[in-house]
Amino acid sequence: MSIGAVLAQLRGDFPDVTISKIRFLEAEGLVQPGRTPSGYRQFAAADVERLRFVLAAQRDHYLPLKVIKEQLDAADSGNGSAAAVPRPPRRLVPIDAPAENVGLPMADDFTAGKELRLTQEELLEQAGIDAPALAELQQYGLVRSGPAGFFDPDAVLVARTVKAMTEFGIEPRHLRAFRAAADREVGLLEQIVTPVYRHRDPEAKSRADEVVRELAALSVTLHTLLVKAGIRDVSGC
Repeated sequence: MSIGAVLAQLRGDFPDVTISKIRFLEAEGLVQPGRTPSGYRQFAAADVERLRFVLAAQRDHYLPLKVIKEQLDAADSGNGSAAAVPRPPRRLVPIDAPAENVGLPMADDFTAGKELRLTQEELLEQAGIDAPALAELQQYGLVRSGPAGFFDPDAVLVARTVKAMTEFGIEPRHLRAFRAAADREVGLLEQIVTPVYRHRDPEAKSRADEVVRELAALSVTLHTLLVKAGIRDVSGC
């Protein structure tokens, strides 16, 4: 298949994928298509499935490309196996799903262009909370609406997560530090990638998107590890 044919196959599950993205993944060694005598890329069906695995691992698990490549290399050498790539969900996790299934936001990636917009009523229904609870989340900056008053799907997951934490006696006002820490991380990433985004070259923007995605994934990993280490210190384990 040509790179255009591959793009057409992937777009159904990954609407934000572009030819530049596929070329970037090739440059990073995630996929190695063949070449025609005239130099055009030729992708096999196995290459497409490999790309699906990479894109799903980024979107659903926020894994850095280095980690994804290590998994693929292990599978190639027979020392491991890449999990089957799940199809993207058509809606958010059901309201009555167990807390462990809520997981991370189901956005296509950290730099998605077009996002589903939810009204306040839809947010309340999806998150299983009432209007006063939402007002409290907004008061402490945990949930924010856009300029037109709509919410993105991440707001639903934030609301559900906070709701689950309240069962342990943690109130939204206790979580302001999380909002402040996230804003500081965003500010740091912004300083790094803003100069790249200012370039008019489309390839530069694509590269900046990848840098944001990689840094965000590393940031999530670092945050998780630091919290786990702190909990071990508290428990003495």
